Amino acid sequence: MRALSPIGIREAVSSAARAIGSQKGRSLLTTLGIIIGVLSVTSMATVVNGIEKGFENDMAELGTDVVYIEKWPWGPTKDWWNYINRPNITAELGNVVERKSRYAVAAAAVVGTYRTVTSADETLPAVQVEGVQGDYPRVRKVTLGDGRFFSEIEDRSAAPVAIIGDRVATTLFPVGDPLGKMIRVDGRRFQVIGVFEKAGSSSGETSNDNMVRIPFNTFQREFGTRYRDISVQVRLASAEVLEDAKDEITGILRTARRLDAKEKEDFEINEQNSLRETLAPIKATIYSIGIGLTALSLLVGGIGVMNIMFVSVKERTREIGVRKAVGARASNVLMQFLVEAVIVCVIGGVLGVLCAIPISLLISSFLPSSLDIAVVIIAFAVCVAVGLIFGLAPAWTAARSEPIDALRYE
Repeated sequence: MRALSPIGIREAVSSAARAIGSQKGRSLLTTLGIIIGVLSVTSMATVVNGIEKGFENDMAELGTDVVYIEKWPWGPTKDWWNYINRPNITAELGNVVERKSRYAVAAAAVVGTYRTVTSADETLPAVQVEGVQGDYPRVRKVTLGDGRFFSEIEDRSAAPVAIIGDRVATTLFPVGDPLGKMIRVDGRRFQVIGVFEKAGSSSGETSNDNMVRIPFNTFQREFGTRYRDISVQVRLASAEVLEDAKDEITGILRTARRLDAKEKEDFEINEQNSLRETLAPIKATIYSIGIGLTALSLLVGGIGVMNIMFVSVKERTREIGVRKAVGARASNVLMQFLVEAVIVCVIGGVLGVLCAIPISLLISSFLPSSLDIAVVIIAFAVCVAVGLIFGLAPAWTAARSEPIDALRYE
């Protein structure tokens, strides 16, 4: 077949547009499958994008240069009975590691629970309450919107002071400045000395927004730590020394725990990479399911387009015969029906993207995501591909028809 001229392409577009316009109802019904397919593609891409961004935000929050000495490993554990009988982690281990490790910059013990928090007029249930040592800001980044963090002296003296999250502050003190005000955590009085900077709704219920932090020794006095899982968080000199630091800290902890050479570790040193490895299969499964669902919806939409195009070719058999009789080449007929299939798919793509915008806004209220322009471009590219692939068979059938047989068709 000879190459099509620009005039031939324009004629194909014009002819396809007239054919679609003459069958508006059928064309609209044909696009429904594509609309659903594009909606699935964009929505799934938005969800996956949100999951990826949320995952990366959580990883960044953990820090690449921080290790967590804990009783349990991160991720699912099949042989949980081997971990439940381990002795609890104690806050003193942090002091030992900070004193003896060449790679540790600072260490802080963290312990938590969930309690009801009240002010004079308001109540907020199921608030995460964490007890942290005064060195915590040296280990993890702490961003306050107002006020200050408690000092090591306040921690050692078990002062009844608290730093509250933005959601806690706005709920308990809808009017006025919460600094200096009194709150009750499960009936115990605390003075608010700081408010965390707002993290946002996409960070979830366990973010700083829904948290109250108090000194570790205050937590120990008021709620007890004997039967609670304590996490000793250790900041390293840099992320590059992570593996060496883990080996060194393991030796320090084995000595502190008085484990002989034949005994297994009765503690875990968790860090960001181990969590990434644990969650990698889960992410791969989510992505595979998403790709499978979108591919299935596009397949259904493409089959619908192909079916309607075969019907269109059948109905316009005499028209095809007339065009060929007056000199139209097979390439012109092929292009006409291919362009028609692509236009139908692109119209469905436009409508699908328009429907996807409010859905993406809804998703972004739960996940840190947005409908990227790249996703829109990919959606339209997929529409063109679907039109070309599923429109090729009907267009090829039309292009190969014999003029005499087509003119005789009733």
